[in-house]
Amino acid sequence: MSIRKRLTLILLSMMVLTCFLALVKGYQKSMSHGEQLLDSELKVVAGVLMQQPLSINAMAPKMQESAQLLYQIWQAGELLSGSDELNLDLNQYQAGFQTLNIAGQRMRVFVFVTSLRTVVVAEPIAKRFELAEAVILSAMLPMLWAVPLLALFISFFVKYALAPLTRLSKQLALRQANDFTAINWQVTDEEIKPVISRLNDLFKRVETAYLRERFFASDAAHELRTPLSSLKINVHNLAAQQGDNQELQAMTQGINRLSNIVEQMLILGRTQPEQWQKQFKEQSLLAITQEGVSQLYEKIEAKNHTISLEGDDFIINGDEFTLVTLISNLLSNAIKYAPANGQIKITLKQMHKQRIWQIEDSGPGMTDDQKQRIFNRFYRVGGDQHPSGEQGAGLGMAIVQHIIAIYRAEIHLTDSDLGGLKVQVVFAGAKCD
Repeated sequence: MSIRKRLTLILLSMMVLTCFLALVKGYQKSMSHGEQLLDSELKVVAGVLMQQPLSINAMAPKMQESAQLLYQIWQAGELLSGSDELNLDLNQYQAGFQTLNIAGQRMRVFVFVTSLRTVVVAEPIAKRFELAEAVILSAMLPMLWAVPLLALFISFFVKYALAPLTRLSKQLALRQANDFTAINWQVTDEEIKPVISRLNDLFKRVETAYLRERFFASDAAHELRTPLSSLKINVHNLAAQQGDNQELQAMTQGINRLSNIVEQMLILGRTQPEQWQKQFKEQSLLAITQEGVSQLYEKIEAKNHTISLEGDDFIINGDEFTLVTLISNLLSNAIKYAPANGQIKITLKQMHKQRIWQIEDSGPGMTDDQKQRIFNRFYRVGGDQHPSGEQGAGLGMAIVQHIIAIYRAEIHLTDSDLGGLKVQVVFAGAKCD
């Protein structure tokens, strides 16, 4: 949930809770004041009735009765006048205020006693509740109607107050991964200033680390190319003069391995998403797979592997070099770890809007822990002690992961029915051929 929504809900909740508490408190206060006022009214009515010119010998016409007010006038133990509903004896009354059940309802009764007369006035309790409710509703109803309007005002002002954060978030979302320039934004909000300052400091540190890592590896690899080429030539010349021997073969293997590491480091330095996405164009994944197989066919033939390529072709927007590198690295791993006379199976398939490139081998496979670590730089399954005896730099799968990021694709490692590893690369939004 966003901060804006959270703040709006909190403020609205507090406002509704405050209104509810005010309603309860107001109801209690209204009832208390209402009772005092109505009790005073009963005293006034009793005083008026006390002054009525009534006598025992001359019964006056009964007063106009009201459903909200009942009365009795007693003199010398005789009832001079009263409401039919109030049919209690004088002995049942006590002077002052009291609450009694009369005519099937709760009544507030006031008994006014003098030396000449006794006046009884009664009023339904329900009348008092109705009055309190009317007062509360008249006072609180405008506030309740104002709640939706207040909600709109709160939402607007919360959005206005959080506008600098929203603007900062949009700026960061539009930044490229390799854009470490400082945020040049003058703000007056005291809460935002330190955030921008810390972000700018962080950008500086990340840029320094990024450039140091990127250029050191690529520069070092580039500088190593020349002496490695010279070593290859010298070893070749020695082999031509003296003939092959174990020492020269070991030197050749070491130089080849070092050359492979250098090339992998250069590729790793070049696989930056923004750099490659600018030059994307439509590519046939089947044709690129066939090219990758042809480049490594000598190794496939040397181990007498059975390789198959199945499925339908599909087109993706991409770069030929990165796709060939991706497929060649995955195929090279399958060739390395599948035993002699083993199987390698490549499948291209389509599922809804997803296009899947898949490779399986009949090698020993990997454990779950190895699958988690395989994308780490310089990590090799089993190291140089792997049963296959294959040499490597441990950079191939790191390069694969970089290329996967370029295409915003997904890679999944599972166990294959052939007994080894199954690798699936899922391209979203590719075109059918």
